[in-house]
Amino acid sequence: MMLPGRQDSHGSAAVSGNLPMDGKAVLLVHPAWHSCGSHQVFVSQARAYRSLGARVISLAIADSPGAVEGSGAHKTYAAATRDLEADARLYSGMPLLSVLNPAFLGAAKLWLHGNFAKILLESAKLAPIPAALRAEPRIDLIHCNHFFCMPVAMRLKQRHGCAILLDTHDLQARQYALRNEAGWTLPPAANFEDMLAVELAAMRDADVLLHLNDEEAASFKVLLPAMRHELLYPAVPAVAAGQGGADLIIVASANYANFLGVLWFLEKVLPLAPGVGVKIIGNIDGAFRARAPALLKRHAALFKGRVADLDAVYANASAILLPTTEGHGISIKTIEAMSSGAPLIATPHAFRGMNIDPAQLKNVTLAADARSFAAALLRADAERGGAQIDQGASDTRRTYQERFSFEAYRSSLVKIAAPLVRG
Repeated sequence: MMLPGRQDSHGSAAVSGNLPMDGKAVLLVHPAWHSCGSHQVFVSQARAYRSLGARVISLAIADSPGAVEGSGAHKTYAAATRDLEADARLYSGMPLLSVLNPAFLGAAKLWLHGNFAKILLESAKLAPIPAALRAEPRIDLIHCNHFFCMPVAMRLKQRHGCAILLDTHDLQARQYALRNEAGWTLPPAANFEDMLAVELAAMRDADVLLHLNDEEAASFKVLLPAMRHELLYPAVPAVAAGQGGADLIIVASANYANFLGVLWFLEKVLPLAPGVGVKIIGNIDGAFRARAPALLKRHAALFKGRVADLDAVYANASAILLPTTEGHGISIKTIEAMSSGAPLIATPHAFRGMNIDPAQLKNVTLAADARSFAAALLRADAERGGAQIDQGASDTRRTYQERFSFEAYRSSLVKIAAPLVRG
């Protein structure tokens, strides 16, 4: 799929004008994901490079067999990601018949034991390079996302001889090990060390590793000491800061860590705050439909699903709840909530990897256990609909602007990327 280049939301377009990356072609390689924090990172990458003058090509790689260009999965992805503005948008995934490939069959056997790292790598290896990308005369820089997209990035590096920036996002082996604790696998379940070895081997081909948070940067520096590491906090699009509203909300996509957090909230917190109405926004309802259908049925009135206008949801929030109990890497939904300027009720784990002390933020209430979270929820319920405040002047909004805004991201990115672009 090709989409024409468009002006970004700051009015900058990839045209000449003494910009640091004027006339350069940057390829973004990333999973074909939507409705999640990672997608927002991809959106910001495209926007930043275009604002620096580069021509941006986005290549989305599907992670399931048969999700090829023109498939239903492709159409669903395209419809859900219109906010990713690039000069060209491309899509690829392994054909269904490629499941018969011997290497993929070997990875599939490991997958039955919970080794997600190996099968994702093999899927990427079998994804063809789109014809439009093969016809590109020059790529000056590849910005790859997630280790399992590296096989695609490497094929294009060999053709164009350019550097690869790899955004690690987080240490994926931790996520896979966490998933295996609750999911079904054939024994013996793949262990953290085996999956980590696969992950690290793929990363060694990158020229620079980019890390989105302090904790992951520290871990990868120990694991891959010979490589160049850069800390680059993600740019998360801000939601509009207003005067607040009357809703108590949770916003969550359908990943496993989010499922565990909302599960904890429903089972441990909500019974201690009976009668409090909460709106749960996002496709997290799909995770409950698959993993806890009885609980979903019991609390069906709370789940509102994916909404088209997330700004309106945040604008009408009296408080945003962040019942985060698990997960590694920086929390995009926490940053998004911070940008709203609304009062937050959060577990300390929601602020992992940010190198900030949330206890110093005046509009944040920290709650480390179910009882304190419920008490804060009851207070917020009693106070909603009260005096309106200027959320744009709040501590969390200010912290967001200093650390996670587009301007902060763009300034840091150009210092890393521009020297790597071939002359």
